[in-house]
Amino acid sequence: MQILAEKREKLGKQSKKLKAVRKIPAVVYGSGLESTALEIDLINFGKVYKEAGETSLIDLKFNGSNEKVLIKEVQYNPVTLIPLHASFFKVNLKEKIKANIPVHVIGEEDSPIIKSKEGLVLVLLNEIEVEALPSDLPHDFTVDVSSLAAIGEGIKVSELKFDKGKVELVSVQPDDLIVKIDSALMAEIIEEVPVTEEELVAGVEATEEKVEEEGEEGAVAAEGETKGEKPKEEKPAEKKEEKKE
Repeated sequence: MQILAEKREKLGKQSKKLKAVRKIPAVVYGSGLESTALEIDLINFGKVYKEAGETSLIDLKFNGSNEKVLIKEVQYNPVTLIPLHASFFKVNLKEKIKANIPVHVIGEEDSPIIKSKEGLVLVLLNEIEVEALPSDLPHDFTVDVSSLAAIGEGIKVSELKFDKGKVELVSVQPDDLIVKIDSALMAEIIEEVPVTEEELVAGVEATEEKVEEEGEEGAVAAEGETKGEKPKEEKPAEKKEEKKE
């Protein structure tokens, strides 16, 4: 999988012109690489991201170089859900990294209790943090619930199938439940608060403005976190004492 990119010269609000040619702004940073602003094809990115997610290595080609990267963060238009900005992280292939691997649930249509609508699948862990070499990261953890047949039954972390010699689970215990069958009668219906058209438009404009002006700043901050740097805390401004007459 690969993404072709070009170095982006126009930053900030000038990036709006990329929409007309079906491109989006992006940035790449990471191991031994200076943070670089890029522009990428929207359609190409969408296809690669759908297949790779944020856990599979891809080839990012720009300015004659080919970097092994992970898709680190994607920002979306809140209404159309079209990507507005993407961040890529160049990894050191010889160093282990931590990543959140998504949980993919299958087999719901084959579970008798789910088919009868007496029970439903309650996902307790949507993703699981692991540590591994970049090339050994699982794309996802597939959890098959077709064998679950009674309320209260579930699947534990210890039942996951993966290469335990290359991948280490972080912050979870073997007995932790990933999913379990809960009673359908316990499900709560949450009514969404209606949003006006004006609020939607305002939200879109605010999101795009933030992406265009702060995209590169966010990448630099993320790069600092990767290196283990803690963000500096701003000290509150000292209040001036009022002069007594």
